[in-house]
Amino acid sequence: MELRTLRYFVAVAEELHFGRAATRLHMSQPPLSRAIKQLETDLGAVLLHRSSTGVTLTPAGAALLDEARNLLAQADLVRLRVAAAAGASTITIGILGDTTDRGATRLAATYRRQHPGVEVRIREADLTDPTCGLRTRLVDVALTRAPFDETGLTVHELRADPVGAVLRADDPLARRDRLTLADLADRRWFQFPHGTDPLWQSYWNGGEPREGPVVRAVQECLQAVLWNGTVGMTPLGHNPPEELTVVPVTDMAPSRVVAAWNAGDPNPLIRSFVQIATAAYRH
Repeated sequence: MELRTLRYFVAVAEELHFGRAATRLHMSQPPLSRAIKQLETDLGAVLLHRSSTGVTLTPAGAALLDEARNLLAQADLVRLRVAAAAGASTITIGILGDTTDRGATRLAATYRRQHPGVEVRIREADLTDPTCGLRTRLVDVALTRAPFDETGLTVHELRADPVGAVLRADDPLARRDRLTLADLADRRWFQFPHGTDPLWQSYWNGGEPREGPVVRAVQECLQAVLWNGTVGMTPLGHNPPEELTVVPVTDMAPSRVVAAWNAGDPNPLIRSFVQIATAAYRH
């Protein structure tokens, strides 16, 4: 029984769907199905009931899920200890803004407590690279926001935040309780530099082509609003300067906080980071 096969099984058992599990594992569905079938043959037990709508765990499958999670966690711990003994216990985390997010604060405290011997390096990226340096291998894992091109990456959602428009406090729309994208259609919106991920740009422009000043950082966005009356967008809960206000936009999709890393990266520190992040962002 290989650890890789156990990881396949855990993915299917958690997703309860072969297609979604295959997407999560960045593989096609047929080899995943064959691997699970071979696992059932090796163990001499049916682990999953399959149907057209998905799968359900059998009692044997539920028992294996608990054991598989424990075995995989133990294997990760072994890798961590070996890496520490070899002097390789370092992880570089890319962060996109949101450095005051309470979820990130809880994550940092818990990670530091659980991995006191790990050197954590932080790289803060500007708004032109939502992957925070993953594609150029500048970071091991990114704590960032989607959407962006996920090719070659594994992306795990931690939280979804409603979004609001950042406006000058004296803007007539700032007196509204809520807005729609149509209310902002005739306004100038901030733009990112040429070459920025188009999915990322489109999301922050409400899915429509816009015109406006080019910015690279959060502070530049806020200054564009303050000086030029540009429409800025932000997750709700972020407190702007008193000269600005945030009004919820009801028909814009939430901004997803995610952890992302290069698919297939075997670094056990990454898996531990994602597990701790998942718990930290539940609160």
